[in-house]
Amino acid sequence: MSARRIFVANRGEIAVRVIDACQRLGIETVLGVSAADKQTLGAMRATRAVTLGGARSTESYLNQPAIVHAAMSTGCAAVHPGYGFLSERADFARLCEENGLIFIGATPEQLETLGDKLSARAFAQSVGVPVSPGGPTKTLDEAKALAIEVGYPLLVKAAFGGGGRGMKLVERADDLNEAWSVASSEAASSFGDGTVFLERFVRAAKHIEVQILGDRHGGCLQLGERECSLQFRYQKILEEAPSSSLNAADREKLHSYALRIANGLKYQGLGTVEFLYDVAKRDIWFLEVNPRVQVEHPVTEAVTGVDLVREQILVAFGEPLRLAQSDIRLEGHAVELRLTAQNPANGLKPSPGRLTKWRPSPIGGVRWDSHMYEGYLFPPYYDALMAKIIAFGQNRETALLRAGQAVDRLEVAGPITNATLLKQLLATQAVIENSVTTQWLEEQFARGALP
Repeated sequence: MSARRIFVANRGEIAVRVIDACQRLGIETVLGVSAADKQTLGAMRATRAVTLGGARSTESYLNQPAIVHAAMSTGCAAVHPGYGFLSERADFARLCEENGLIFIGATPEQLETLGDKLSARAFAQSVGVPVSPGGPTKTLDEAKALAIEVGYPLLVKAAFGGGGRGMKLVERADDLNEAWSVASSEAASSFGDGTVFLERFVRAAKHIEVQILGDRHGGCLQLGERECSLQFRYQKILEEAPSSSLNAADREKLHSYALRIANGLKYQGLGTVEFLYDVAKRDIWFLEVNPRVQVEHPVTEAVTGVDLVREQILVAFGEPLRLAQSDIRLEGHAVELRLTAQNPANGLKPSPGRLTKWRPSPIGGVRWDSHMYEGYLFPPYYDALMAKIIAFGQNRETALLRAGQAVDRLEVAGPITNATLLKQLLATQAVIENSVTTQWLEEQFARGALP
């Protein structure tokens, strides 16, 4: 591939990750930054950095005209949206294409199909992938009628968006009125659309996702699964690959379901097909497709040896997949911990501030993906992620041991971090034996078992 220039429309560790991948490909990078991010590690590593607007995301990282103008004026051929922000916005992908810029991601049409959870569910069903019982409701009366059919407990979920916003758990019929109204209101304020749907809630559930990669020539691969069951308020804290919760038959079924969706869409770029796995009943339910690079992609890279961001860039520029499905072999086990500027003793509330000490521990088999450096002023405007600690070993026990050593030996001061929580989790028997479910961590906090 001839040398090109890519505009990175994101921030934090994913901006650094994309810039590093581009440098290995010999591609120049221009990083768009907010007024609060001029002194970031990404700005230092990029070929050039340009200011998009104010500190607020709406003034910068969500400002579509400013990003497209900056990319065009700096001679970029493509825009990499990272994750979050505009990475799943069909209108932004289309705006890039209309202005002669390659959008490094799924097509606008695919983003439209997958951005609406209802259409995504319908598509999954159309290719023979099971979805959990439920459906859309436009009125409270419709919700009450459907709830009887679905049964309690159930979830009320926003049709658009994610991250736990516009999502409410309903344990009994008396709570449906308030949950439906609040979820609809949150969905409208967060995503501009108040449409919600009901979905059966599985209490003892695992969150398992399959990595897919497609090119512009109809080629598509699955690169194994990740488990992300350890989460708090639908935000993941620990991810691993492969999942130790699956038997061989269910693993094969999950992979085949993901490929059905990818091939049915003729999917382009990186994506993740997410499933809910009922351990007791061994039921598998489709949740959604995240049509972008995932925060937890490094654990897949660790067990497959594939640089996913590199491959994402290459297929966006029209190159065919360089790998066949038979080339994808999983070896060993990888665990990723999310180190955040959050206070575990205060409900994991954000803790921004000046980073006065930052010394990641040099542990063998451990990779650090981060945008931190000593003296960095951690801003209050964005997410709290400081670093991803990715530990690899020939088995799960070794990977967990190395992850624990990395956290133990980290020297960090300034913002309060969740390091104490990570240490406690890694020493907890439920985590060691992977008996946790998606609700386990919240239950531990509720009964005061964690700091």
